[in-house]
Order: sequence, then C-alpha cells, then structure tokens
Amino acid sequence: MSYGAGMATEIPFHREIAFDYGVAERVSPLIRRVVARNPSPFTFKGTGTYLVGRGQVAIIDPGPDLAQHVEALLAAVRGETVTHILVTHTHIDHSPAAAAIKRATGAPTYGFGRHGSGRAEDRSGVGGVTEEGGDHAFVPDVTLREGDAVDGPGWRLEAVHTPGHTSNHLCFALAEERALFSGDHVMGWSTSVIAPPDGDMAAYMRSLDKLMRRDDVLYWPTHGPSIPDPKPFVQAFIAHRQERTAAILARLAQGDETIPAIVDQVYVGLDPRLKGAAGRSVLAHLVELVERGKIDSDGAPTLGARYRLRR
Repeated sequence: MSYGAGMATEIPFHREIAFDYGVAERVSPLIRRVVARNPSPFTFKGTGTYLVGRGQVAIIDPGPDLAQHVEALLAAVRGETVTHILVTHTHIDHSPAAAAIKRATGAPTYGFGRHGSGRAEDRSGVGGVTEEGGDHAFVPDVTLREGDAVDGPGWRLEAVHTPGHTSNHLCFALAEERALFSGDHVMGWSTSVIAPPDGDMAAYMRSLDKLMRRDDVLYWPTHGPSIPDPKPFVQAFIAHRQERTAAILARLAQGDETIPAIVDQVYVGLDPRLKGAAGRSVLAHLVELVERGKIDSDGAPTLGARYRLRR
C-alpha cells in the first residue's frame, strides 16, 4: 500500500469516489457492481463485487460473509441464472460469500486453488495485522490456470495468473469490453500489500510486467474506482516499488539493520494501524533482495532478522 510520505512517483489514484452500499450499479453494458459494507484501512470503501452478463451471469469476488451483502447480490440477480462464481484470490474480503451464493444459486465456484497454494502461509501473527486475512475454507469447484476461460451469452472471461499479492491471485479479462478485473493486484486507491511468505515481491513485479504487455483499456479493481488508461498506472506501480527498493538499500547503507528501523525512516507519517503491513512490505522487498544476492540476513529472512548490504 502507499503508506506515507517519501514516494517520488505520483500514482494517479482517484481520490474522490462514492459508492451506494448494497445497490447494483450498472457501470458498463455488461457489468454491474455491488459494494459490500466492509470499509477498512485495507479495503477502502469496501469490496466491489462484479456481475457480468445479462440473464446468465458470472459473479466475480462475491466478497465477505455478510448477510446484507449476500442478500444484495441475490436481489441483483433475481430472475437471472448465476452460472459462475469467480474468485480472484482467497482473502476474507473476497471469497467467503461464495459459499452462501453457491447454496442459493447452485452455481459452481472457480479459482486458482486453496489459500497459500504457493508458498506456505505464516500464521505467527508477528508484525500485527497486515491485510484482511486468509479464507482457508474456500476450495474452488473448478480450478483455473493461465488462459482458462468461462463464458456465457455475449461474454467470455479469461484467467490471467498474477501471483504476488497472493500466490493464487487471478485477474479476469473480459474480451468484449477489453476490460480486466484486476482484484487486489492493481487497486484503484492504493498499492497492494505484499506479505511473505505467500506474498512474493519478485512474483508481483513479474505480474505487473505481464499486465504491461496486455492491451486492456480499462481495469475494474475489487477496491476503488475503475482505472482508465491502465498502462501508465501500472508503470507508476512498478516505479514506486523500484523506488521503495532503492530507499531500503539506502537505509541499509546508513546502518539500519532491522525492519522496524527501516519502516520508521522510509514510511514517514505512517498511520499506526498500518505499521504491521508496512513491516511485511519491507520484508517482501528484503526477501527479494536476498534472493538476488544484493543483501545478506542472519539466517532466513524474517521480520526479526538483521540485514546488511553484501560486500
């Protein structure tokens, strides 16, 4: 996330936005959005669930297990058939409502796999709350990999594997509108939390590069407003992470050896609620630097390790 001052790259986030909770808003000819009432420092105004199609409908990111949100989604598709329930990734603000929607509609669920389906998850709780937490109950009925697609009358959604925020993160491309449902990989109000071990900075950067090679003209993130002209936006994300890496290397050169010391210097004016997330983000950069041979740590890279430049 963008946690404080000191960021040279200006990322053109949309600052002014209002959502009507529980209302199915038509945002394009094929897309409606219903926003869950779960605002937080990690979800912005709340989870945006997308309904794609008319008559036969796919639901993308059904959202948190909130009765009010589930009721709003079912009301929005009354008289229609839900054919697919798609999940970008398994955080508790994205996937838990899939179970209730499946019970009500009979539609199968689709996703990359279980939570932590890449690197094992660290459940130690060290470093404080970092994001919305994993949904360990979700197991997709149908697994999707890069290039797999589902379709309905007048629409087709193709899976784009974008690991980084989580190892099982997918975006979904809607060819008919050259739009990409970008989940938490690219959000419209903040950069993503990358929290090791399942979050992986090197994978995240490769996934951003993958999006730069695509020809999507509009992103629909799960948090925040749409992102028109997305390539400059994604390029700004890449530059931001590169600058963050440079700032961390500069602090190591100044003799800072611990993550708390680096956070205090790099994330100036940070909201205290986000210190845990900032620490995990710094750890993600440090893991990537250790893997590249740029720095050393006293053992495996962890929140409590000490770090130094490689001589």
